Amino acid sequence: MAKNAKITVHPQFTTGEISKRLFSTFLEPIGTMVNGTMFNPKHPTADEQGFRTDFINALKETGVPAVRLPGGNFVSAWQWKDSIGPMAERKAHLDPAWHQYIPNDVGHDEYLQWAEKTGMESLYTMNLGTGTIQDAMDLVEYTNHEGGTYWSDLRKKYGHEKPYGVKTWYLGNEMDGPWQLGSWDKNPEGYGALALETSKAVKWIDETIETAVCGSSAPFMDHFPAWDETVLDKCYDVVDYVSVHHYHSAAPGDIKGLLGGSLYYEDHIKNVSAVIDYVASKHRSPKQVNISFDEYGSMIRPLAPLHPGYGPYNMARSHYQFNPERTYIRHDPDHMQERVFPGGDLLNALSMASVQLALLRHADRVKIGCMTGGLAALAASNHDHVWKAASHYVFMDLLKYAKGTSMETKVDSETYDMPGYAIDDNSQYTGKEGVNYIDAASAWDEENGRITIFAINRNEEEEYPLTLDVKGFEGYAPASVWYMTSKDLDLKNSYGNDALISPEKTEDYTFADGELSMHVKPLSWNVIVFENGPRGRG
Repeated sequence: MAKNAKITVHPQFTTGEISKRLFSTFLEPIGTMVNGTMFNPKHPTADEQGFRTDFINALKETGVPAVRLPGGNFVSAWQWKDSIGPMAERKAHLDPAWHQYIPNDVGHDEYLQWAEKTGMESLYTMNLGTGTIQDAMDLVEYTNHEGGTYWSDLRKKYGHEKPYGVKTWYLGNEMDGPWQLGSWDKNPEGYGALALETSKAVKWIDETIETAVCGSSAPFMDHFPAWDETVLDKCYDVVDYVSVHHYHSAAPGDIKGLLGGSLYYEDHIKNVSAVIDYVASKHRSPKQVNISFDEYGSMIRPLAPLHPGYGPYNMARSHYQFNPERTYIRHDPDHMQERVFPGGDLLNALSMASVQLALLRHADRVKIGCMTGGLAALAASNHDHVWKAASHYVFMDLLKYAKGTSMETKVDSETYDMPGYAIDDNSQYTGKEGVNYIDAASAWDEENGRITIFAINRNEEEEYPLTLDVKGFEGYAPASVWYMTSKDLDLKNSYGNDALISPEKTEDYTFADGELSMHVKPLSWNVIVFENGPRGRG
């Protein structure tokens, strides 16, 4: 039996207000996510627009607040004006980002109307790759202006009388990436100036909106954080967020590396925050620009051959490729080629949860969080059905209980070391020492008299005795405790069997003098809710 672990939370030690959009999702037409899962006119549940209502209803039930759309790399060559109006008059295009045909069956209006049907707020990404400032101005006018202009009246003509009221607009996607159409990789000054002028122009069209400027696409970029500082220095006074992306990978079998990956997210958040604060000080500005962590993921990925000694050329060699054998893909919504990911549900759920807890711990700076794959995490699907994967239950716990104020969460537990490793030339990780086996974050919903502690046991073998110290919350007592785990790491939920891996409630704990004592199982997700007054179980 491992030695006792302890989590301490006190009402005097807060981190910051939790934004309602911290646990949101991301949508991009890659593979079958749009053509097949979101849109399939031949599906038995399809509505008059061809949207699958089984998928819509499953998402609507979750209450997920927002979705960033329509991409992603896809938007850097997307011509939104060719995607509106009568279907027969729309123009099909090639998508060079993902080598696919874009028929525009799902266009600008359909994306926004689908989001309306699911109850999600749209966070919209503009094309600042091949697009222009005028395109961006027309886009906001079409989308948000009441009427009386060419573009706003065209929206009405095409069937949407009222403005969509999109509040948050992204000034391009990953504009420092050499893989991006219209990349500003070699010219941060140019992109910063473009972001300045575009943000200024669209805010003059709708002065209620907010904008997000692209930061570096990953902490591995050779020019990070200098690129970010140069860009932000140009446009700090007219933007509201820095758009941040990161994907963490670990080698097959490296569970400690996979679940410890949240530490690299925390490093990235701290570094981006430091750049923001530095630029704010240069500008003598009282304005606080926040972070939108609008793409993230954590996954198992096989190791690739390394090419040491190439230096910055690694990125160019990886992305400036022209393969004469590659062909464009035409996706048929009714003939989905399902993408099967290796491994079972549990590790996927825990690895993504560890990233979500990192965002929660930094809720003072991170105000938007969009999980890549979040729609599938909430509503797993195939050609025919929708069900709940294990990730659904974790996501729902955070949507329900991570409200109010993020709290400083002190963890004392046994630790392990993660040696440095490289997945490929572009994803290389320094080692980490003293990683806690217990990963935790907490939220205080003072208005509703609730404090919730979320905890992951990263240990593959050991069950930990765990003490939760909430002495500072006078009058609070445990209301419910539950956990989720599986001994079979290859087990997956499926349609009709979506409770194979699901939360289990436990009464196996004691509570006295403001301390709860329990055990947490190996590789488990744990949620402990305390409530004030008679609602708590003393």
